[in-house]
Amino acid sequence: MSFSITMNLVLLLSTFILFIGVFSEEALKPDVVNVGAIFSFNSINGKVAKVAMKAAENDINSDPSILGRRKLSIALHDSNLNSFLGIIGALQFMETDTVAIIGPQSSVMAHVLSHLANELHVPLLSFTALDPSLSPLQYPFFVQTAPNDEFQMMLISEMVSYFGWAEVIAVFSDDDQSRNGIITLGDKLAERRCRISYKSALPPDPKAKRSDVLRELVKIRMMESRVIILHTFSKTGLLVFEVAKSLGMMEKEYVWIASAWLSTVLDSTSPLKSETANSIRGALTCRPHTPDSKRKRDFMSHWNQLSNGSIGFNPYGLYAYDTVWMIARAVKLLLDQGGTISFSNDIRLNGLGGRTLNISSLNTFDGGKQLLKNIVETNMTGLTGPLQFNQDRSLINPSYDIINAVEIGYRQIGYWSNYSGLSIVPPETLYGKKPNRSSSNQQLGSVVWPGGETTKPRGWVFPNNGRELRIGIPKRVSYQDFVLLVNGTDTVQGYCIDVFLAAIRLLPYAFPYRFVPFGDGHKNPNYNELVSKINSGVFDGVVGDISIVTNRTKIVDFTQPYIESGLVVVAPVKKISSSAWSFSLPFTPFMWAVTAAFFLIVGAVVWILEHRINDEFRGPPRQQIVTTLWFSFSTMFFAHRENTVSTLGRLVLIIWLFVVLIINSSYTASLTSILTVQQLSSPIKGIDSLISSNEAIGFQVGSFAESYLIEELNVQKSRLVELGSPEEYALALKRRTVAAVIDERPYVDLFLSDHCEFSIRGQEFTKRGWGFAFPRDSPLAIDMSTAIIGLSENGELQKIHDKWLSRRACSSDRSETESEELDLQSFWGLFLICGIACILALLVYFWLMFRQFSRHRPEEPDSTSPVTSRSASLQTFLSFADGKVEKSKSSSKRKRESMPSNDFHKEDESIYRSGRIERDISNERQNGDTY
Repeated sequence: MSFSITMNLVLLLSTFILFIGVFSEEALKPDVVNVGAIFSFNSINGKVAKVAMKAAENDINSDPSILGRRKLSIALHDSNLNSFLGIIGALQFMETDTVAIIGPQSSVMAHVLSHLANELHVPLLSFTALDPSLSPLQYPFFVQTAPNDEFQMMLISEMVSYFGWAEVIAVFSDDDQSRNGIITLGDKLAERRCRISYKSALPPDPKAKRSDVLRELVKIRMMESRVIILHTFSKTGLLVFEVAKSLGMMEKEYVWIASAWLSTVLDSTSPLKSETANSIRGALTCRPHTPDSKRKRDFMSHWNQLSNGSIGFNPYGLYAYDTVWMIARAVKLLLDQGGTISFSNDIRLNGLGGRTLNISSLNTFDGGKQLLKNIVETNMTGLTGPLQFNQDRSLINPSYDIINAVEIGYRQIGYWSNYSGLSIVPPETLYGKKPNRSSSNQQLGSVVWPGGETTKPRGWVFPNNGRELRIGIPKRVSYQDFVLLVNGTDTVQGYCIDVFLAAIRLLPYAFPYRFVPFGDGHKNPNYNELVSKINSGVFDGVVGDISIVTNRTKIVDFTQPYIESGLVVVAPVKKISSSAWSFSLPFTPFMWAVTAAFFLIVGAVVWILEHRINDEFRGPPRQQIVTTLWFSFSTMFFAHRENTVSTLGRLVLIIWLFVVLIINSSYTASLTSILTVQQLSSPIKGIDSLISSNEAIGFQVGSFAESYLIEELNVQKSRLVELGSPEEYALALKRRTVAAVIDERPYVDLFLSDHCEFSIRGQEFTKRGWGFAFPRDSPLAIDMSTAIIGLSENGELQKIHDKWLSRRACSSDRSETESEELDLQSFWGLFLICGIACILALLVYFWLMFRQFSRHRPEEPDSTSPVTSRSASLQTFLSFADGKVEKSKSSSKRKRESMPSNDFHKEDESIYRSGRIERDISNERQNGDTY
């Protein structure tokens, strides 16, 4: 009984102690979870964020499964667009045991407050401070809960590339977020071979004044590019559009692309003032894309009730709502993991307090690191869709809507995501498919551009600086068919000039220009110096016979070539008259020798293969030699009468007849050319023989041929001779001052039309063309290239060529060809095949004959003299090899019946001779010891 009472008392005491412990633990846990929020609540995003955060706070506190009996309390601090006030608010939050801070609204404050957050372990979560430079490596406690501006700049760069523009002008507020966004934009454009041609910095928002904006836009209006990127905030941005409208910069030919600030104005300010709507009409902008869902639609339907109609809804309200939920779920997970919400003093701050500034009261959040870890590992579905961070702490699948501001409100023209690029379908429908970022797969809807235009603007104009474009032209002394400045006038004409004038007539815009001659008029100018004047700003372009060469393409952009050109060798030639020995010219002596040798070799091989079985290849030695020679050379004309009966002999003969066919055809064609076409002779066969000759080489003054010969072909400069005109060409070649002249094909064609005693030797050894030169990245180069292609397609280019360059050539010039002797190099493959066939046939033949000889030879008696035995065996084998193989009696009988009488007697004689040989072989075998 006493034991039972004791046990009951122990159980009661244990229960009491457990109850006291639990009660004490619950008493230690705070009833309120403090979260701070720092925003400018008089701004659009500040007003939207305030409504959304309070809605999230109410929803969380009404759901006991999130924080239990604890309540989430969001304290709001209005920074009033002042960074200093924002910093003060953050310090106040950190004095009051705040577990996390939502904000700040601007990246300027984020850079400062992130240092405090790092030290006190209080996470900062912002959906508006989206500076790409806020790296998680430098600021681990700063988390961006909306896609940062890097993705927005990727979108803008892809839009610029999609519409085919090469240059843009960036207008931005000179603060951290805007400045770093434009730097990122420059990098993204460079990846697509585009660039920012001018950066216009305005005072930080909202300090920009109308005079500041007017001064910058006046400068921009004088520039070439008409694609303007505006990256700022709503107050400064609307001021820029207002001033641009007054300057006529919202009319056709202009393109305005604003960052996401404009979409917040369009979404949250409804209806827009008529002045504002007119000033932004035709602009493009973007807003963060959030997938459609029932929760999102329900939230938006209650927005007016939540905001009391004070502010319109925009997507940043969804990000604000989800950010609060992200913190609440992370705190719940922290508590479920056994963590506590506790703070401790930082000993480093002790003693730093002043009379009014109590620095030492700042506390470090003990669970801050775990809370940050839980936030970064968030995996939930919110109003903005799936929420999850990747390794670099940016949200997965960032995407945007692309919006076009129109007369009344706006219209959506497409979407963008970093997964699929530009599209006209929501990005979430493409995530299950294989990504396709090809240019053909990028799509956007139609756009209404500034001025109400629906045709895509060109994106650039000629600079409005009151002057015409200065187009440099070479002041040529020779070959003025290409470029000619008429003496005493400003008239310029020639082939190159006509092509240029025809091309600019195809441009869809006016092209103000004036020609500026370059050169002293005494000799042709240096074309490298002429082209370099573009890079130094002296000329806006160069027109003329400008070769497109590598060193020039490094400093300027060329158009599509309008004529093909390459370097050729011109040398004196003499005509070769036909002679009595012209028939020997098609082949080189060595080729003749090899061909004759093969005739003999093939004849001998066929004789060996046919001798034992073919009566036509038997007889006295003199007769067999004559037969072999006759057979060999008669195959040249396919006139051989001797039949081949062995399989190996027929195989060799077929291959040889094919070789003879090819040789005959080649010989006939070459001899025909020699006898019917006028032949030219010159020791210079082409560029290789010219370089190896060590003789002087002429080139045109100012041509790139000089540098090419020295730098690419390693020709000594002392061998090169400047020549200034076609007359100097002819004189130098006749007097042998130079062995040959190297020049471009168009010049040479004109030169040869008047000088028939010279000719092009060899082939063109460079492949180039002539084009017009413009500054690097100039859109004129692209438009002029398009125009040149148009001239080629409509036949105008050929007409201009015929007008200036088609002259009647020398009567022989167009029919002259150089005949080269055919050498072994062209036929060695055939001879090799034939030789291999002969060798294989002989090997097979001798193997079969040795096998037959060894099978029918009787055993030889022992001999006292090995030398005598070997001699007898060799003689026996030779006799066997020379003997005729007997055919079957039936076949011999049929053959005798079908043969004439004289042939019958020949066969009898052959049979008699063969029988005698066989008897001799038998006697030799029986008396082998006597040899």
